[in-house]
Amino acid sequence: MFVALPGGAVALVFRRKKRYSYILIARMKVFVIIPAAGLGTRMAAVPREKPLKPVATKQFTELDGVPVLVRTLAKFAENSDVSAIYIALRASEIEPFRARLQGDFPEIYAKNPVLVKGGEQRQASVANALAQIAAAPDDVVLVHDAVRPLVTDEMIHTVVQAAGRYGAAIVGVPAVDTVKQVERTAEGAVVRATIPRQQVVLAQTPQGFRYDVLKKAFDEASADGFTGTDEASLVERSGHEVAVVMGSPRNIKITNPADFELAEFYLKHS
Repeated sequence: MFVALPGGAVALVFRRKKRYSYILIARMKVFVIIPAAGLGTRMAAVPREKPLKPVATKQFTELDGVPVLVRTLAKFAENSDVSAIYIALRASEIEPFRARLQGDFPEIYAKNPVLVKGGEQRQASVANALAQIAAAPDDVVLVHDAVRPLVTDEMIHTVVQAAGRYGAAIVGVPAVDTVKQVERTAEGAVVRATIPRQQVVLAQTPQGFRYDVLKKAFDEASADGFTGTDEASLVERSGHEVAVVMGSPRNIKITNPADFELAEFYLKHS
């Protein structure tokens, strides 16, 4: 029988003459892509008791003294499942960020994160990083929001295992509010249907995929000129089912000043 071991390794266990033996099978590699080339315009004004240093984008805004992107990156750098990390940045930010990691966060820099040029859209940034990865078909690729710094080791591990088993998996949380389908009008919107909450989950990241599944989905989207809302939407379009594993309300994406304050609260009470 096959037995999963920590870090993505697999062992073939068999019995011979009343003794158990095993053959260690090659460790599944886990690659992480963090798209961080966005402008983050909705974080333009964050009220603070002490003014922050000027920052270009929300992923570089400091959260309790550490840039949000660095906090996110640290979660994956510390995770035993992860083999390599790729960060997509604006071209002008690559060398300054490399220097910042080397000078202020040597423990992360020692993990040798690969910094690549991002695109104008998230999909292009992920595609650029994906093109740099040399992976086996069954290796796993995780994509995680740069500004979702409260992800946990448990979430990462669970997505890795689900992606390896099903080929595609995302973190999600059940909807707690009533969900309405609306039609947009010149004066706002009108309700056209109520969607049962049990049929709805709110997608988070990380989102994980076998390399061959994700590469096929990106290749098809590129050929058709299709832009999705996230990586899972490309995989769904490619005809592959996507599993959902439980996320957390704390695994927030920092999009506006209120999210920033909530993240600070969670950090202080974690």
